[in-house]
Amino acid sequence: MKDDYKYTSNNFKIDEAPTFVKSSADDLDNIKLQIEDNLRRIRRAQKKMYARRKYGVLVVFQALDAAGKDSMIAHIFSGVNPVGFKVANFKQPTSNELRHDFLWRINKQLPSRGEIGVFNRSYYEDVLVSRVHPEIILNANLPGVETLADVNKGFWDGRYQDICDYEKYLSRNGFVILKFFLHMSKGEQKNRFLRRINIPKKNWKFSAADIHERQYWDKYQTVYEKAINKTATKQNPWYVIPADDKWYSRLIVSDILTKRIEELPLAYPELPADKRAELAQAKQELENEK
Repeated sequence: MKDDYKYTSNNFKIDEAPTFVKSSADDLDNIKLQIEDNLRRIRRAQKKMYARRKYGVLVVFQALDAAGKDSMIAHIFSGVNPVGFKVANFKQPTSNELRHDFLWRINKQLPSRGEIGVFNRSYYEDVLVSRVHPEIILNANLPGVETLADVNKGFWDGRYQDICDYEKYLSRNGFVILKFFLHMSKGEQKNRFLRRINIPKKNWKFSAADIHERQYWDKYQTVYEKAINKTATKQNPWYVIPADDKWYSRLIVSDILTKRIEELPLAYPELPADKRAELAQAKQELENEK
């Protein structure tokens, strides 16, 4: 399953990528068991990774509103040791963030080696939302960008290159980057918005801003396709996950995540001779206590 939804080069066509594979309803119990097995394996791998501190994992989730990022993160990482786990959520940049380079706020939230870090939205917002609403770029007061005409193809190509270089840099420093686009149909988004309105306990999730952004659906499809094609590489591929069925999408993501982490040469660190001697001495002192 790991490679079924994987893109490593400029060959992604969003209108050909499925948003639905099959319903989980008829096999839900088995799917939940498979997910739970994956989560146990992730937890075991995390312990070794945290003890060794040689590798880190950065998981990036991108999606349109209501695609299920929050519930995906809550479920897939349930039970993971919080000591070696962190989540960062990136919204519209603040005025202070706009005074820095666009990766400045990202660096502040990176996990350390030994940790699993999750970005709920990420630096990709700067080639997605900002490309649908290029006026955001003007607010950054960048040199050579005075009008919307300056936010052109050359500008975006530079941003894509910056992102690719950044991910190469992280990879060279021991980080595995897993990039997931939760690909949802327009009809399913409508249904989920309606449930947020019609079901009282879900009302808190509703945002009029989400409805406003829905009018840019076609533009978002275009910019996602461009961003994925420009930044999908063999070392740091994109995974485009059918997200109309939440349980099936969780199974796919947990399967990819599990197998990728288990490919790392993870092991508990071996103590040097002097540390083993300290352990032996400590053991002797404890056993000699009355």
